[in-house]
Amino acid sequence: MIQIMAVSNENEIITNVAIDDVDFEKLKWWWIDFNIPTDNEIEKLDTILHFHLLAIEDCILSLQRPKLDYYDDFSFFVAHTIDAESFNQYEIDFFIGANYIVTFHKNDLDEVNQVWNTFLREGKILDWDEYRVFYEIMDKVVDNFFPIVYQMEDKISKIENNPEKQSMDVLLDHLFELRHQLLDLRHSINPIRDLFYRILNSHHLEGIKDRREYFVDIYDHLLKLSEMVDSNREVTNDIRDSFISINSYQQNKVIQILTVVTSIFAPLTFIVGVYGMNFANMPELNWDFGYFIVLGIMLVLAILMIAFFKKRGWFR
Repeated sequence: MIQIMAVSNENEIITNVAIDDVDFEKLKWWWIDFNIPTDNEIEKLDTILHFHLLAIEDCILSLQRPKLDYYDDFSFFVAHTIDAESFNQYEIDFFIGANYIVTFHKNDLDEVNQVWNTFLREGKILDWDEYRVFYEIMDKVVDNFFPIVYQMEDKISKIENNPEKQSMDVLLDHLFELRHQLLDLRHSINPIRDLFYRILNSHHLEGIKDRREYFVDIYDHLLKLSEMVDSNREVTNDIRDSFISINSYQQNKVIQILTVVTSIFAPLTFIVGVYGMNFANMPELNWDFGYFIVLGIMLVLAILMIAFFKKRGWFR
């Protein structure tokens, strides 16, 4: 679907017009949104808007890395947004020229729809221009990362405190899933951060220079998001290492207990094995109290070994 919103030279807002019927010479500035476009609609990027074939190819290919390319009469931007539930990344492309902006996305994006509906509802398109539209969309893209990161922090805190008393295996499964999601977030946020660093240091984008403070604000948010993601990954590292240490400690305690039991029963088993041999001339077999004497020796030996292990601190 192709949506068009424009301001004529007489400051009239134009909407609900087909792209084939637009007279661009009579427009003060315009915004065209390619929302889940068909193949025929994608062709309009070349046949009507006459964008460079390389930029069009970048739109068609899935999930290009966020970037900025300069062409003769327009600048081309690639950015990503992320779904809070599935953590799937979605690409949004911008063509920005002297008096227009074209947005292209293969998925229905709330960030674009919110800005579009704001324009329709409040008529702000009369006061704004192409770079203000770019700012508004990217501001919402970046702001939508914060609830995701805060949600991740809550999940990490829940794993650390373990209020439901879940087993360590279950907690580790949740923890590794969170680490994978944090990695997805970092792969989404850091390239956009680098993109805005390049935008802010570009000498070709006059529209950015006129409202630099707005884009600096987005860049600051991206820096904060990047630091939060890295910090949360470090926290998950600490939790993971703590879980592994606790698990190792518990295994060592179990092994220690088994070692104590084995050590106590080893000499008792030896004695039982000796008197279990069926030789005819074993002298102790004819003792009247031999059975009780051997049992007593075994009991005393077990008590002495327990006392020795306790003195060495094996039962702490």
